Amino acid sequence: MQRPFIAILVCGFLVAGAFGAVFPPPQKMQPLKETFVLENASIAVPANPTPQEIFLARSLSAYLVDRWQVALPTTEFTKLPSDRPLIVMGTRKGRLVSQALGQLRLETEPRAAGVEGYHLEVRKHLILVAGGDEAGAFYGLQSLRQLVEKTPAGKMEVAGTSILDWPYKPFRGVKVYLPGRDNLPFFKRFVSDFVALYKFNKLILEMNAGMRLDRHPELNAGWIDLANDLNYSRRHRPDGPKGQFTNSVHHDTADGRMLEKAEVADLVSFAAQHHVEVIPEIPSLTHSYYLLTRHRELAEIKAAEWPDTYCPSNPASYDLLFDVVDEYLEVMKPRMVHMGHDEWRMPVGVCEACRGRDPRDLFIADIKKIHDHLAAKGVRMAIWADHLSERVRGVKTQARKVESGFEYETPGALTAEQARTQVPKDILMFNWLWEDQVGGAKNEIDLSEWGFEQIYGNFTEKFVGYAERSKLKGLIGGAPSAWAVSSEYSFGKDRLHNFLGTAGFLWSTHCPELPELYRTIQSLMPEVRRNLRGRSSPSEDGETVVPVPLPTGGNARLDAVANMRTGRVQAEGKSFDLTSSLLRSSASDPPVIPINEDFSSLIFLHALAKEADNNVVDRLIYNVDDTADLLGHYEVLYEDNLKISIPIRYRVNILQWQWGKSPVDGYYCYGADAVDISRAEDSSCSFFAYEWVNPRFGKAIKEVRLYPSKGFRNWTGKTIGENSIWLAAISGVRKRSFRKPAQGALAIDDIGQN
Repeated sequence: MQRPFIAILVCGFLVAGAFGAVFPPPQKMQPLKETFVLENASIAVPANPTPQEIFLARSLSAYLVDRWQVALPTTEFTKLPSDRPLIVMGTRKGRLVSQALGQLRLETEPRAAGVEGYHLEVRKHLILVAGGDEAGAFYGLQSLRQLVEKTPAGKMEVAGTSILDWPYKPFRGVKVYLPGRDNLPFFKRFVSDFVALYKFNKLILEMNAGMRLDRHPELNAGWIDLANDLNYSRRHRPDGPKGQFTNSVHHDTADGRMLEKAEVADLVSFAAQHHVEVIPEIPSLTHSYYLLTRHRELAEIKAAEWPDTYCPSNPASYDLLFDVVDEYLEVMKPRMVHMGHDEWRMPVGVCEACRGRDPRDLFIADIKKIHDHLAAKGVRMAIWADHLSERVRGVKTQARKVESGFEYETPGALTAEQARTQVPKDILMFNWLWEDQVGGAKNEIDLSEWGFEQIYGNFTEKFVGYAERSKLKGLIGGAPSAWAVSSEYSFGKDRLHNFLGTAGFLWSTHCPELPELYRTIQSLMPEVRRNLRGRSSPSEDGETVVPVPLPTGGNARLDAVANMRTGRVQAEGKSFDLTSSLLRSSASDPPVIPINEDFSSLIFLHALAKEADNNVVDRLIYNVDDTADLLGHYEVLYEDNLKISIPIRYRVNILQWQWGKSPVDGYYCYGADAVDISRAEDSSCSFFAYEWVNPRFGKAIKEVRLYPSKGFRNWTGKTIGENSIWLAAISGVRKRSFRKPAQGALAIDDIGQN
């Protein structure tokens, strides 16, 4: 079934597009009244293809196999034939691409033929991806991936389309932590099937001591000790010696352990192959716990439990720092390194070597030393820009006081004159000061007038006035951030609205109202989830889905959703039978749903009575699951009396039924798909289809019970109140029927060896 095409308002400009079909929305997109059928098609490459042409062909072939189980041959041609359906991809200068452009006589847009631009044309017998350069051809392939669909009849098709596309900003980044070894497979999927798919081209990778450091193995040992201490003592960060508020530690970088150099180098190479440049972030001056776990003699506060700031007056600090930096440079070979420098919370005057010196002079001297070291190696430097703004950090020093009564001062910001004249102008500024409460647009205007290039750091989709503010001279892009472990749970639950929302800003300047954006993001979740998990669910694999009868009459009605639909509902290949009443979680009388079948999975169509709470994973590093409210659980009882509990958590696999009317409350749900079950189909009643895969194939499930949580304390320590879970329907994915061989055919056991 072909997706509908509608007009999209892109920051004041009306363009044609299929909202949700290609994301971020292309600059220009026009439907064509023809369809390309993938069966019997070939991926065409020229004789003696370039490495990039081979990579494009293999990438498309792998995607079609992995996602759709469609295997297309890759065939070499010297001249395009006209008697078969073909897919041609490459730069505009490629031999087959240039032939196809000539045959179709396509008019192009100069920007689509430029850096990172592409032209994607889908006709009845030809799909053409013509990139302005290699990156553009790659991005054309990412759009093509999103257009492939299976019809109800089972045919694989691509709707006729003409796309002319190019990026709005050259720097489109995502800032994350280096993953740990257990999360490496997920992280590669994140790079290839999320970062690259949605046309980001930079990955800022915070390193700390997360790679094995041959020159300073003591830093790796100290890094493990630090992570263990905070996790086993159930702490987010250490306190200062007198109760001062200290910097966050980021000890979940590399999962609190380390990768080998070969693993880091492979990750950088893998990203580059997908046109993603890795920019290592090596925190310096501040957030430098990883440097000081075994080098307390270099700390500004030597009495600290875990020091976080090195002494900028001690030359030995730079001997250590530059050893670490150089080892990362040798392995990662970056063109740019982010060197931190945010949130300098050092008590002024505590360090004997720095006492009596203006902290602003110390800050400038530190930046220059690091800048010159990197510049001598041909590497550009980037930093966080907060200490360049007196509007944010105050003038010179700022008074602080802790609960014990201890008073001290912390460094403020440089003066405008110092920032303008004494900081090297080739340093890229990560400006996370764009929010209104800290000066908003005035901060980015300052940086521009002082002559710096900048990006919006900690970028989010809630940016106010982006269409105009982003036109500022020297504003080259942005990067949302994830300040927590690089895992599917962390990114999936907490960050996808930031990542996807800013992808639209950076590529196409798409500036929708937030409710529209969040509905779009929720509609992308089935594909995003498949990509990040690297596998489909049983229902997505085309298995038979059947409704499971609920106990007649239910145990409650929800008057507020009296306009709820009844009868059979279809959604994303899933089928549900809705009755006129719902099952409600109850501690005293939990609903019992008989199953009595060996299902491959169960799909719960449920919702909350009201909004709940979720916080980002970095608020509870030692227990990431409990950053999401636990609302209850399903208890699965098998025929052999084994019980399994399925937690029901906010934004993990459920949202409130009112979400469709107000998506800003909750943003999105990663693990479940929104289903509009309102009579008027106006999103006034949204339930969420969560598919739980049975871990015990071959064992019949006897029954399921629904319990509310009781006494759950969330990340703040507050015990949450009652919040009913409403279950509208359950469906099951049936075990596939075994087909016996036809009469006369050989069974496997009958086949002898030659």
